[in-house]
Amino acid sequence: MVISSINFKQKDFPKALLEISAHPKKLFILGKIPDLPMIAIVGTRRPTEYGRQITYRLSFDLAKSGFAVVSGLALGIDSIAHRAALDAGGKTVAVLGNGLDNIYPSSNRSLAKNILANGGAIISEYESGTPPLRHHFPARNRIIAGLSLATIITEADAKSGSLITANFALQQNRLVMAVPGNVTSLKSAGPNNLIKSGAVPITDAVDVLSILGLKNPDLAPKTVKADSKEEALIIELIGQGINTTQALIEKSNISADQLASIISLMEITGKVKNLGAGQWTSQ
Repeated sequence: MVISSINFKQKDFPKALLEISAHPKKLFILGKIPDLPMIAIVGTRRPTEYGRQITYRLSFDLAKSGFAVVSGLALGIDSIAHRAALDAGGKTVAVLGNGLDNIYPSSNRSLAKNILANGGAIISEYESGTPPLRHHFPARNRIIAGLSLATIITEADAKSGSLITANFALQQNRLVMAVPGNVTSLKSAGPNNLIKSGAVPITDAVDVLSILGLKNPDLAPKTVKADSKEEALIIELIGQGINTTQALIEKSNISADQLASIISLMEITGKVKNLGAGQWTSQ
């Protein structure tokens, strides 16, 4: 796909970026930046099961509600946010810290292709040939925050780079939202500290919409109906954050073969969603 470019004086340059200080003078673009309100979702590259689950649910539901999800195409939370938006049939925007002739990290090239195939965009302020240097990533975070009505931190340690995005959002007078987590978990230290400092705590997309003064009746809380006591137990355990296949086997006392059969049927009937790597979330 051809890389296009646009400078800040052109009418199609994202207006939201013009509102921030030190806005990029030029953007390089693969695909097309969606004409939709945007929400940023960022966090750690090494999420826990809890982080994976809450990130997927938030991104999926926000995409269903008409938002384009913005993130950085990094491993972990970023990748989950992009994939969930695509699974919801929505659009997503990835902001890179290097030239667009080299998708970084390379393991996310397939994800990048899917973003473009589904009407999203991959953007950067760096020309082709620019490598992914360390200092580029804090700089690109101001673009992630600048494009977005709000920035959500789902899971991050106390010194995570994603907190730089939150700080940029605050400097840009944008909302910062954070998902509270277990106080003993180092991966929740970042959002928990943000909440202490005034970030808005959220637990689902309904919270986000409410804070923004919006509603989506399709996101009213729904109860997944189990068709057996085994299904009910699996749904309960996933709701508690026990969502890997191995952990479900251990906690439910259901045999591996039986669990595989039950959870496959639950996936077919839309009661659970496979997050990959042997992890599940309830629908």
